Amino acid sequence: MLTYSSMYHRPTDEYAYPLNESTLNIKIRTKKEECKSVTLCFGDQYEWKNGVWISHEKEMSKIGTDAVFDYWLISIQPPHKRIRYGFFVSDETSSILYTEKGFFENAPDDPGYYFSFPFLHASEVFRAPVWVKNTVWYQIFPERFANGDPSTDPEGALAWASENPSRSNFFGGDFKGIIDHIDYLVDLGISGIYFTPIFKAFSNHKYDTIDYMEIDPQFGDKETFKELIKTCHDNGIKVMLDAVFNHSGYHFAPFQDVLKNGEKSKYASWFHAHEFPLKGGELPNYSTFAFEQTMPKLNTQNQAVKDYLLEVGRYWVREFDIDGWRLDVANEIDHQFWREFRHAVKEVKPDLYILGEIWHDSMPWLRGDQFDAVMNYPFLTNVLNFFAKETITKQQFIENMTSVMQMYPANVNEAAFNLVGSHDTPRILTECGDNVERMKLIFTFMMTFIGTPCIYYGDEIGLNGEMDPGCRECMPWEKEAWNQGLRNHIQTLIQLRKNEPLLANEGTFSFLSPIEENPCIAYTKKNGSKTIIVILNPSDKEASYPLPFDLKGKKVTDLIDKREFAAEADQLLVKVNSFGSAILSFKMDDNLVE
Repeated sequence: MLTYSSMYHRPTDEYAYPLNESTLNIKIRTKKEECKSVTLCFGDQYEWKNGVWISHEKEMSKIGTDAVFDYWLISIQPPHKRIRYGFFVSDETSSILYTEKGFFENAPDDPGYYFSFPFLHASEVFRAPVWVKNTVWYQIFPERFANGDPSTDPEGALAWASENPSRSNFFGGDFKGIIDHIDYLVDLGISGIYFTPIFKAFSNHKYDTIDYMEIDPQFGDKETFKELIKTCHDNGIKVMLDAVFNHSGYHFAPFQDVLKNGEKSKYASWFHAHEFPLKGGELPNYSTFAFEQTMPKLNTQNQAVKDYLLEVGRYWVREFDIDGWRLDVANEIDHQFWREFRHAVKEVKPDLYILGEIWHDSMPWLRGDQFDAVMNYPFLTNVLNFFAKETITKQQFIENMTSVMQMYPANVNEAAFNLVGSHDTPRILTECGDNVERMKLIFTFMMTFIGTPCIYYGDEIGLNGEMDPGCRECMPWEKEAWNQGLRNHIQTLIQLRKNEPLLANEGTFSFLSPIEENPCIAYTKKNGSKTIIVILNPSDKEASYPLPFDLKGKKVTDLIDKREFAAEADQLLVKVNSFGSAILSFKMDDNLVE
C-alpha cells in the first residue's frame, strides 16, 4: 500500500526549477524504498485534440535516498516553456496519480487538476558566477597570516607567534605580509581568497566595524589594498571581502552619537533601541548581535541605513574591483535589503559572487534574487561526525549527505561554499584528534564533492587549535614547522581538481550503496560515457572495494598515481590503504587497444 502522506512536491524551489533557459528540473519525494517507479504525466494546458487534453508520460530517475525518503528527478524541455504535470507513483501492486488537487486512480482530463509551472522565464534561472565552481578558496584571517610591514602594527603588538592567540592580543598581520607570500598560495593552487573583515575596527577580528569606508590602519592603506588586489588578480586569484551589515561596532560614529544624544540623535532610528538612554550590560536595552553590547544591530529597514550600506557594497567593488562579498550573520537581515544589495553590487560587476553566512536551511535566500551561495555548514557537520568523530555510520553519512544535496536545486549546489573549518570553529586537525590521515581523507572528500571548497589558513600545514581564540594562531613561516606531507596531499588534490572537470562540478554526482562488511564509501561523477569513482577508506585497516561495473577489457586510469591499466577480471577489486583513497577514471565505451 502506497503511503500518500510521504509523497511531497511543490512547483517551486528545489522541487521544480529552471536548470537553464529551456530545461526544467522536476523532483518528487516518496517514502524510502516503497516505490518501484515514478512516471511524470505532463502536457501543455492549451494543447487539446477533439476535446481531450493531450498529455505525455516519461519515467523519472531515482537520484538519492536518505534516512526517510527517496528522491526522483526528471529534466523536461517544455516546447512552449509552460507545463502542467502530475506523478504516477507505483509499487509492486498499485499505482496512483499525485497532483495538486490530490490523489487519483484515474487521471483527470482537466489540466487544472495538475501541478503548474506557468512559464520558464530566463530571468528566473539561478545563475551564480560561472568562475565560482572552478575556484578553490583560501580563508585568511588578516591579523594572523603574515606581518610584512611592522610600521603599521597596532600599539602593543607582540612579536610574531610569541604568545598563544587571545581575544585581545595583536601580532601585526597586514596586507604587505599577504603580498609577500602570494607565491605560497599560487604554489598551493589557490584561486580565491576570502578575507575576514578588513575595515577599521577596534578588535583583532574586525567584526565590530568603526568605519565601513576605511581600511583598518594595522593592515595598511587603500593604496596597499589596491596593490594586494592587483597582485591577486595577476596571479589568477579572486578576492572576496567580509561585509558585517547586521551590526556595527560600539565605536561606529552613528552609534556613538546615539549614546550621546539619545532619542534626539539624527541616528536614533539607525539602530533598534528599546528605550533611551541606551544601556549595555549582559542584556542591553537595544538589539545587538548575540546580546553583545559592543555590536549594536543596524536597522536595515531604515532608508538612510540602507543607502549607506548599499553604497559600501558598491564602493569596494567599483573602486577596488573585488570579486565577492561574504555576508556576516546574513539570516538576521531582512530579505528586501538583500534583494536591493544584489541589484546594487551586480549592477557594478555582474559576475560578483555573493555568499551568505547561514548555518541552517537557506532556500529562502537562494531563489536567485539574493545570494549566489551560502556557507555549507551542514556539509561540515556531517563530514566531522563521520570522518573525524566517528559518531555516525557510513550508511548514516550517505543518507545525511543526500539530505543536504536534496535541500537545494542542482545549480545551487554547484556554487555551495564547502568548508571544514573557519575562524568560528575548532581546527579540523583538532577535530580529528590530531590524526593527520583522517584529515587527509576529509580533504579528499571535500575536493571531489559538489561545490566550491575552502581551506582555512594553516590547515594545509597542520595547524591545530580549539575554538576561538585557539583556531586563530599566527601562520608559521618556518618550513620545518609544516606538515609537508599534508600540504603535498592537498596541493595534489587541488591540481587534480583543476585537471579533471568532472571533479569540479561537471556531470552527475551519485553515492554508491554501502557494502555492509566493507568500511569504504564510494561515489561517482559521470558525464556521458566518462565516469570517475572515488573510494574512501575511513578505517585503520586496508580494504578491498569491488567496483560495481563491468570493466573487463576497458582502460582504467588511477588519477592519483597517474597509472593506466587494463581491467582483465570480470570484477575489479581496488585495494585501499587504511585512511586512504582511490580515484579512478574510465569510459564505459572505451575498448582496450592491444
